[in-house]
Amino acid sequence: MTTDTPARTAAPAPAATRAPGRRGRSPHVVSALVVNLVLLLIAACFVVPLLWVVLAAFDESAGLSVALPQEISLGNFEAVLTTDTTYRPMLNGFVLCGGATLITLVAAVLAAYPLSRYQSRYKRPFMLTILFTTGLPITAIMVPVYGFFVQTDLIDTFLGTILFMATTSLPIAIWLTKNFMDAVPIELEEAAWTDGASPMQALRTVVMPLMWPGLSVVAIYTFIHLWGNFFIPFILLLSNDQLPASVSIFTFFSQYGNVVYGQLAAYSLIYSLPALLLYLVLSRRLGGAFAFGGAVKG
Repeated sequence: MTTDTPARTAAPAPAATRAPGRRGRSPHVVSALVVNLVLLLIAACFVVPLLWVVLAAFDESAGLSVALPQEISLGNFEAVLTTDTTYRPMLNGFVLCGGATLITLVAAVLAAYPLSRYQSRYKRPFMLTILFTTGLPITAIMVPVYGFFVQTDLIDTFLGTILFMATTSLPIAIWLTKNFMDAVPIELEEAAWTDGASPMQALRTVVMPLMWPGLSVVAIYTFIHLWGNFFIPFILLLSNDQLPASVSIFTFFSQYGNVVYGQLAAYSLIYSLPALLLYLVLSRRLGGAFAFGGAVKG
């Protein structure tokens, strides 16, 4: 007796998978190559001027071209390190920018605290106004400001210039400080209020110690912004002995269009040191994070 067995059907052969070859990867390789070339071009736009500054500072016969100095010399630094050229303008710059930065930080903290901790229907319009003022060009308001300073006898004074410089830096400082303050849990302040602390005491003893990384960022940004400001002190300060370093750089440009490039490069290196030192001093603060996980228990 025979039994019919079902015919065994052969399993379909798996479709051949084609390993990705060079042709499959070529679009990605080309796009990556283009991106890298663009990034290198952008980097060169920053590196080449910096390289020129460093090389020209040690070359007494430096020109506009980037070239190794035939003889390394410190003559450019010796020429610019004088009282009228460097020392007094740098001191004036420290007084102006340091004073304006301090006023900006204090005013930004006091303005950001109610914006961060209290609710008001005017909060959003006020924040939008601050955001608008950050993009307002200084040149658009310098004519009425100059007239106001003349009428109030604030022209050619450190106090008036410091106050106006702080005013121009305040909008973005308030915006940044408010964002940093929002990261501090309000439960920490409520605990301080329960212990009898006033809002200002809680701000000083609880919020600000936790905000030091953010305040360091605001201080660095404000000081660097003011340190490189040329237009405001150039308009509001008339006496040569009160001009900061950002304005005295004009001494390297003669009225006939001649420029002493070596001394200009040496002065640029010296001029950039305060901002660099400020960042190095406050960088340890920047390393701290807003770690509040262990401060608030659910």
